[in-house]
Amino acid sequence: MPTKIFAHRGASKYAPENTMAAFSLAYQQGADGIETDVHLTKDHTPVLMHDERINRTTNGTGYIKNYMFDQLQQLDAGSWFSSEFTGLRVVSLDEFLEWIHDKPLYLNIELKNNKIDYNNLESIVYDRVSHYRLLHRTTLSTFNPIGIERIKHLDRNISTALLTSKRVKNLASAANDLGANAVHIKYRLLNRLLIDQCHHEDMAVRVYTVNRPRRMLHCFAMGCDAIFTDIPETAIHFRNQYNNQ
Repeated sequence: MPTKIFAHRGASKYAPENTMAAFSLAYQQGADGIETDVHLTKDHTPVLMHDERINRTTNGTGYIKNYMFDQLQQLDAGSWFSSEFTGLRVVSLDEFLEWIHDKPLYLNIELKNNKIDYNNLESIVYDRVSHYRLLHRTTLSTFNPIGIERIKHLDRNISTALLTSKRVKNLASAANDLGANAVHIKYRLLNRLLIDQCHHEDMAVRVYTVNRPRRMLHCFAMGCDAIFTDIPETAIHFRNQYNNQ
């Protein structure tokens, strides 16, 4: 099966990450799926942002957890990237799920619970995904092994992925013991043995963040199940080139 192309925070090379502009562009470019990140506000609204703080990608400062959702909605989440995107808002998980539910896209939601262990993040996100009837094409990923266990207590059938940027001894076995269905690894960790071990356990291997064509082609040749990229259109071009060899 061809390697899937997931747009990393949307088509984030061309539009501000984790905004509707980036998600819409990824869809237009033909991505197979979209990867995004979820935090909780002070009033327990799941919102899409990578960092724990809002400083880098809005005109505000401080931690997401200290803001009410209505307060975040007053911020500019686009002008940091380009004046063309001035006025874009912070996106709620509900807004995103409403948009994606009728589109043929896979969904990877990274639960940002490794630095701040938000109360009930797993159950809140699970309930929203379930509400939009998207469980069958959603993977919940996290760097936090306890997060995987919590998700599996909610629903042992939902797809989960253990994220890592570090070398972990017997990663495939460790992830499998947690109940994960996949491992999401930094590109430098990719090797044939890991691919074989994961596939032997019926676990997918997805690689981040792959923007260089040479690395894309290497992932395709290794049989990776998916890559996460900021430039989905380019990845699709090189996947087609590889498959037509």
